[in-house]
Amino acid sequence: MDPDNNDNRVETARTPLLIVDDDTAVCSSIHNLLAHQGYHPETAFNGNDACQKLGRGQYELVLLDLRLPDISGHEVMAFLDRRGIDTAVVVISGDTSFNAISRALRRGAYDYLRKPYDSEELTATVESVLETRQLEQCHQEAQTQLRQSEQLHRCIVNSSPDIVFILDRNGHFRFLNSKVESLLGYRPEDLEGRHIRHLIEEQDVGRVDWAFRDPTISADNPRTIELRLKSRGSARGNRHFEITAFPMEDESGAPGAAVFQIYGTARDITERKEAEAFINFQAYHDLLTRLPNRALFKDRLGLSISQAERNNQKLAVMFIDLDRFKVVNDSLGHAMGDRLLQAVTQRLEGCLRQGDTLSRFGGDEFTLLLPEIRHADDARTIARKLMEALRSPFKLGEHEVYVGVSIGIALYPESGSKLEELIQQADVAMYHVKGRGKDGYQFFTESMSVNTTHRLGMERDLRRALQAGELRVFYQPQICLRTGLCRGLEALVRWQHPTRGLLQPGEFLPLAEETRLIGDLSEWVLATACREMGSWLKNTEEDIRLSVNFSPMQVEHPRFVDLLLQRLEHYDLPPERLEIEITENMIISDLEQISLKLDQLSSYGIRIAIDDFGTGYSSLNYLHRLPIHTLKVDQSFVRSIRHGEEGACIVNAITAMARGLQLDIVAEGVETRDQLAYLRELGCDSVQGHYFSEARPRDELALSDASPEPVYYNVI
Repeated sequence: MDPDNNDNRVETARTPLLIVDDDTAVCSSIHNLLAHQGYHPETAFNGNDACQKLGRGQYELVLLDLRLPDISGHEVMAFLDRRGIDTAVVVISGDTSFNAISRALRRGAYDYLRKPYDSEELTATVESVLETRQLEQCHQEAQTQLRQSEQLHRCIVNSSPDIVFILDRNGHFRFLNSKVESLLGYRPEDLEGRHIRHLIEEQDVGRVDWAFRDPTISADNPRTIELRLKSRGSARGNRHFEITAFPMEDESGAPGAAVFQIYGTARDITERKEAEAFINFQAYHDLLTRLPNRALFKDRLGLSISQAERNNQKLAVMFIDLDRFKVVNDSLGHAMGDRLLQAVTQRLEGCLRQGDTLSRFGGDEFTLLLPEIRHADDARTIARKLMEALRSPFKLGEHEVYVGVSIGIALYPESGSKLEELIQQADVAMYHVKGRGKDGYQFFTESMSVNTTHRLGMERDLRRALQAGELRVFYQPQICLRTGLCRGLEALVRWQHPTRGLLQPGEFLPLAEETRLIGDLSEWVLATACREMGSWLKNTEEDIRLSVNFSPMQVEHPRFVDLLLQRLEHYDLPPERLEIEITENMIISDLEQISLKLDQLSSYGIRIAIDDFGTGYSSLNYLHRLPIHTLKVDQSFVRSIRHGEEGACIVNAITAMARGLQLDIVAEGVETRDQLAYLRELGCDSVQGHYFSEARPRDELALSDASPEPVYYNVI
């Protein structure tokens, strides 16, 4: 023992030892020897006493004799083994047989000393055993800490939201955490030893090889790439990952050691990529119909114009507007309107060529780009296919609805050479179709651009006029040629413009139709006329009716009949005092539905008149099928009476037709005595025009609400 090593002396003094021997002299000798060496020995003189002390206390070392008076030393060692008491055993015994020594060592004895013992050998053995025990304990603690560290590291790695992996120098997996199973469906052991190419889509393999072999890659300069990894099973689908990887040096840590493995993480960014794709899709597509939106359409149109200019080709732009969509949307609700737009989109897409672009421009407006066409007939063919595709009804739940389509077509370079110009010209052409009665197509011509300079200003003013009360209702009498009495009053709209004065219908009604204000305007005329004339018409005993023009938007509304009857009830106007005027084109566009509505109105006593008869289809078929009461001869035919027999022949034919069908006939635009005389001789029932009276406001008519009297006109 080193007398200068006080730390060792203190440490050994704290080390409890147990001496077990039935020879008190031997016990005392060993006790004194070890105590002198700085240890803290205790003694036991038999096996049972030793077992009791070993069960109560913690001894680092037991010096054990095999031959004891009660139980043997082997049984003491068996006791230690059964109880799991971690104590080193050194046997000191006089039995030096091979079997005794072998049995003791098998029992776990560290060493075997013979009696009589050598003091130096004993102390050296004790010191060696205790040092070994200390090393074993340190090693065990280190192993325990290592296991805990590994468990913690594995827990952290497996709890990571990312896939953690290690590749060998050839690209084979050496390690994967458990996250790979939840994200890709593979167990780590399924992939260990397999090449990383097994998970990567073919088109991304080259990118991965380049990234991992980049000479500049390092722990401080890792490589990050985005790619798609294959998953097990079709339910998951391939997913987007962000791979971050860097090299790990040889475990030897020797300077300049070659890189032999890659450490990396794979973060699932599928949701982020899908969100980015959705945002990008949303920026350039209509979410309801999934069609390109206005921005994407203009982008493709710009590219097509550039290509057409380089290759000296033509292209066409179509502006497509659905007829009667607003009626469906207002009556059945926006949900049904959305379903209708989706159904219309499917039919329109079925008519397109590869390379065409159909877009939803807004509301119920679509635009269509036809690149690389040879001549106008190509666009005409497509337009006809689109119209035919929408001709059959759409089934929306329990409802069956019909929509038509108005198509304006602008050709490059004839109609324009710039993007916005082509779209605008197609829009103008489409509104000309609307003005003709809808459900058709029209190519843009230069003549259409006349009077469009102030269109935007006029549209703004007209919208304001509806709100500001600038519109007026004037009334023009309809005169019975047989009696000279007023048979009816036609309500006609005028616009008291704040700067341009009183405007006639021809100056703003076409614009109202183009901008879809015609529906609101017509409703206002009906309400105003009913309010102003209702009381007088109800009290007069004469058979006088209020004649009101109805727009297609009003008649096409599914609840047109109910709404009209509610309006009459609100203003206390008897239904038999109303005559509605509709055009031929309106009837032909949806004969079945119009027929049902007119039958209902007729059953309530409301009369039906066909306005501007002779300018449209003039079909005997619908005249025979519908409850028509009156034909109104367009003023253009009446004016032509004075220019020769052609105009007179048309009036003659219409009059004969009306007589044959037992219909009343009203000639519009009578301005001269000669026209009146001709119509009177022809047998025309009634006339209206400036010859008798121009249209006037209600307060300028010779009407008295107090005592309504018949109004006579000189028809001689």
